[in-house]
Amino acid sequence: MKGLGGQKVLLVHSSSNKPSGGGAGSPGMGRRRVWLVLFLALFACVSLASLLSSARDASSAVGGRRRAAQSASVGKVAVSSSAAAAKGKHLDAAVGPGLPGYVFDALVQYAAVGGNTSGSMPAADVRAIAAALKRRGAPCNLLVFGLGGETPLWRALNHGGRTVFLDENQWYVSHLEGRHPGLEAYDVAYTTTVREFPDLLEAARAARAAECRPVQNLLFSDCRLAINDLPNHLYDVAWDVILVDGPRGYTASSPGRMAAIFTAGVLARARKEEGAATDVLVHDYEREVERACSREFLCEENRVPATSTRSLAHFVIRGGSAVRRESFCGGAGATVSAA
Repeated sequence: MKGLGGQKVLLVHSSSNKPSGGGAGSPGMGRRRVWLVLFLALFACVSLASLLSSARDASSAVGGRRRAAQSASVGKVAVSSSAAAAKGKHLDAAVGPGLPGYVFDALVQYAAVGGNTSGSMPAADVRAIAAALKRRGAPCNLLVFGLGGETPLWRALNHGGRTVFLDENQWYVSHLEGRHPGLEAYDVAYTTTVREFPDLLEAARAARAAECRPVQNLLFSDCRLAINDLPNHLYDVAWDVILVDGPRGYTASSPGRMAAIFTAGVLARARKEEGAATDVLVHDYEREVERACSREFLCEENRVPATSTRSLAHFVIRGGSAVRRESFCGGAGATVSAA
């Protein structure tokens, strides 16, 4: 017994908590984990798809509300624009495109008072030119030979119309264009002088049936009195009023107004509209050149004495079928008597 009691025997038992034949690496447990992972993945995909669909629906709803708001806004703008256009038409019908009458008269009044100073046009001439514009129904197409102190006035009185100025001084044209933005002015290179006036008049009379005829295309004219270096589009304008207040004509070496008066007469007669008439006003009419050329190319029978002054002559020149092409004036004159 002593021998047996000296030896110890160690017995090892498996745990009763673990199933026999089971463990972490068993095939049954691995399959269950795979199914669990697949289920979770499928659930995540379904949830994500549902979330994206909800986001798209919300975005579409917001976009629809935004488009509806924009359409309503555009509709309001369109209605507002229509109302503004209707209001504008009403104002145009009430006031007209030109200056209101009281503004027109006020400008003339102040200019006439200023005309008492040296170097300015006499008050009577300012009023006569303004009256011609008013009777004509400004705004209209106004052509002015010469730049000067009255340039802003003529442009203002013809507000809403087209006013074009021609002058022989290129520097002065640029100067006034800088001082009056939007001013339409062109420089003209005159080839005549006052001392040549008698010879030029005789040459024009001799060539009346040829290059110096009453109706012609001035752009291609060979007449020495024809101004043919203007921008081409100016020859196609139907000028309602032409004012000859330039170029300089007070010395023998000055260009003189022979070419300006001749060109004004041809431009007026070249109008194609039936019954068209152009008011031609010649300033400094008391001088020999202005008076003789006006009588030669604008004709005394076309003069309107009631609206003329000592230093301003007013002529009404008709175009269209009323024009005779063989002469400017006389019994076989350039125009038929005004009706």
